[in-house]
Amino acid sequence: MAEAYIYDAVRTPRGKGKSSGSLHEITALQLGTQVLKAIKERNGLKDTSKIDDVIFGCVTPIAEQGSDIARIAVLNADYSETTAGVQVDRFCASGLEACNIAAAKVMTGEADMAIGGGVEAMSRVPMGSNGGAWASNPEIAMKSYFAPQGIGADLIATKYGFSRDDVDAYAVESQKRAAKAWKEGRFSKSVVGVKDQLGVTILAHDETVRGDTTMQTLAALSPSFEQMGVMAFDDVVKQRYPEVEKLNHVHHAGNSSGIVDGASAVLIGNKETGDALGLKPRARIKGFASIGSEPSIMLTGPSLVTEKLLKKLGMTPEDIDLYELNEAFASVVLRMMQALNIPHEKMNVNGGAIAMGHPLGATGGMILGTVLDELERSDKETALVTLCVGAGMGTATVIERM
Repeated sequence: MAEAYIYDAVRTPRGKGKSSGSLHEITALQLGTQVLKAIKERNGLKDTSKIDDVIFGCVTPIAEQGSDIARIAVLNADYSETTAGVQVDRFCASGLEACNIAAAKVMTGEADMAIGGGVEAMSRVPMGSNGGAWASNPEIAMKSYFAPQGIGADLIATKYGFSRDDVDAYAVESQKRAAKAWKEGRFSKSVVGVKDQLGVTILAHDETVRGDTTMQTLAALSPSFEQMGVMAFDDVVKQRYPEVEKLNHVHHAGNSSGIVDGASAVLIGNKETGDALGLKPRARIKGFASIGSEPSIMLTGPSLVTEKLLKKLGMTPEDIDLYELNEAFASVVLRMMQALNIPHEKMNVNGGAIAMGHPLGATGGMILGTVLDELERSDKETALVTLCVGAGMGTATVIERM
C-alpha cells in the first residue's frame, strides 16, 4: 500500500451558531467553497484535476446544506469537473472520518490526491433538524436505552467521579489555553478568514473564546440537562447502569461545546504526486480506526478507539506526544485522560471546543490541522486525534510529523 501524507490543512474561524453570529449570512456552500479555494491557492494547484475526490463531513445534510454539499462546493470553487465529491455522516466524527476516507483512498491507490474535511452552518441549518429513527422510534430507542448526549455526559461524570468543580475547572483551562493560543498566533498558519460576497473579511478569529472565564462565572450557570433527566432520562439510563443511584447533573453551556458555524479542508496525497506538484509533506498518516461503544452513555468511545488503534500500530499511550480530543463535554476529556493515564499537558494544549465551538461536520478536520500545527510549533513527533460520536462510537487517527 502507498503511504498517505498530509500536505496542508485549513479551516475557517468558528462563528457563533446564532442569527447574531458573524457567519450567519454565509451559507454552508460558501464555507466549503472558501476552504477549498484556500487549499488550491496556498498550494499553487493550477491543475485541480490532480485532486481525485473531496470528502466532506456534514451531520445535518438537508436544505441548503444537503444534496452532497461536497460535490457542489467542488463545482463552486472552480475545481476541475473531474474532481468528485461526497458527503459523509458519522455524527461528531464526520470531519475526521472524511479525512480517514481520503487517506484510505490514497493508500489503496484509488486516489493520488484527495481532500478530507467538512462543513456545518449551524446558525442556518439547526442541529437535529434532519430527524432520525434513534430518538423518535420506540423500537430502537427503548432497546438501546436512548438518552440525549448531555445525559450521557452527566452519566460519565457521575459514574467516573467527576464533580461540578472538576468539569468547570477543565472548562476554565480550555478557555485560557485557547485565548493564549490566539494571542500567540498559534492558529495563524491554518485559519483563513471568511469573506462576504464583496470580498470583505467578516470573521478572522474564533468568535466564542472567553479567556476571562473563571470558576465564579461558571458557578452562576445552571445545569443544562437536569430537567430532562428528572422528567425521564435519568430513569432510562439507570436501567442500563443500575449501579448509579442518582445522576449528578454537572454540565452546562460553559463546560460543553458551543454551537458554531465553520468548515475545514485537509489535503492528503501520495508522495509521487506530491513531488510532481512541488509539494512538501507535513505529516504521514500512520493509521486510523473507528469503534462502536455502549450507546446509552454514548460518549466513552475515544479511549476505546484509542486503545484499538494503538494496538494495531504496536504503540502505547505513552508513545503519543500530543492528544487532540474534541471537547464535546468536559467529562468526555476527563474520562479519556483517566482511562489511559494521559497527563493534561499532552491533551488539547491549545484549548478546544468548550472555548472555540464544535461545528459538527467540520470539527474532525479542524482539530487534525490544529494538532499538526502544534507538532511543528513545539517540535514534537506524533499525535493522536479522536472524537466521541453519537449513538456510541469513537474515531481516531495517528499522524507523524515529517
